[in-house]
Amino acid sequence: MATITLKGNPIHSSGELPKPGSPAPAFRLVTGELKDASLKDYAGKVKILNIVPSLDTSVCALSAKRFDGEIGKLPGAVLLNISRDLPFAAGRFCKAEGLSNIVTLSEMRDREFGKAYGVEIVDGPLAGVLARAVVVVNAKDEVVYAEQVPEIGQEPNYSAALDAVKKALAARL
Repeated sequence: MATITLKGNPIHSSGELPKPGSPAPAFRLVTGELKDASLKDYAGKVKILNIVPSLDTSVCALSAKRFDGEIGKLPGAVLLNISRDLPFAAGRFCKAEGLSNIVTLSEMRDREFGKAYGVEIVDGPLAGVLARAVVVVNAKDEVVYAEQVPEIGQEPNYSAALDAVKKALAARL
């Protein structure tokens, strides 16, 4: 269980993020087209898992937009934005913001992702949504970077995550 904060008040997640060097846990999430997606669907690519409580919040929106702008410059990498938002809401957000490099995935059908990655918030006012975190997974589906953002209202460390993506892309060559 990780302790994070919401406006300075402690809340807890269901576990810990997978450690760098460990295999990325498998998942089954739902795409904007209401199809199932799994880790295997992105095989051979470097993946940024931008895990957020909801795209309807300002910080989540900022992180999605920032990573969307950066991922387009990194061929061979894919941005997976993961939340419990319904696919329809995530699609409206991306369309309204003009985001074209992002894949939105929802825990709409299967709530195991949050448990497997240790990011399901288990208490406090946000219980039931996912904590803000970033996990970078290499082309071999190994975790190479993991950041549990300590305060829900704080943005992730973009530079560190993007550096991990660049190193993972270079290692593929």
